[in-house]
Amino acid sequence: MRNPHLAQQPVTAGPALAGASRAALVVHGRGQTPDYMEAVLDRVAVPDLACLLPAAAGNTWYPLGFLQPVEANQPRLNQALETVDAMLGRIAEAGVPPERTYLIGFSQGACLLSEHLVRNPRRYGGAALLTGGYLGPDRRSPNGSFDGMSVFLGTSRYDEWVPLSRAEETADLLRAMGADVTFEVYDDREHLVNDDEIAHVRRLVTA
Repeated sequence: MRNPHLAQQPVTAGPALAGASRAALVVHGRGQTPDYMEAVLDRVAVPDLACLLPAAAGNTWYPLGFLQPVEANQPRLNQALETVDAMLGRIAEAGVPPERTYLIGFSQGACLLSEHLVRNPRRYGGAALLTGGYLGPDRRSPNGSFDGMSVFLGTSRYDEWVPLSRAEETADLLRAMGADVTFEVYDDREHLVNDDEIAHVRRLVTA
């Protein structure tokens, strides 16, 4: 089956991937385009970070809520995960190793990256999961190791899309799998990336 998420070229930001000192895979949320995350990157303001920003078909990576049974979001979920793999492959082919590659996602993009990480644990340069968590209704058990990888997970206690309980479960799971997790809970009433989260992302990618 053709993957609609791979039908369009990803957006790039920052320097070219080839020869870059560090790179990031940056994933937008439901109903958004890469433009939203480009604005986030402008606020992060790390000029030497080469970024790859894929675009979801129809602006949505998978159709239903992220707490629905995983099977209910197929085949789009597997296609979205395949897209993450393909983008990370492009970064690696450009010569940027995993230890200098960062994963940054917001909302549905953060959920997608959380799911990718818990399915495929390995040490990257770090991950910033901005209002997200792993998919499905059930709690997960640890499987594999992140070997001390830095992860920032930020969320609002009032967020209408991502329950605080799932963000907490995700932070706990990543810690149990050997990640060095910074978990921040905010009082934001809007679904957004706040200035403190921007500062955490900047520290993550420049450490």
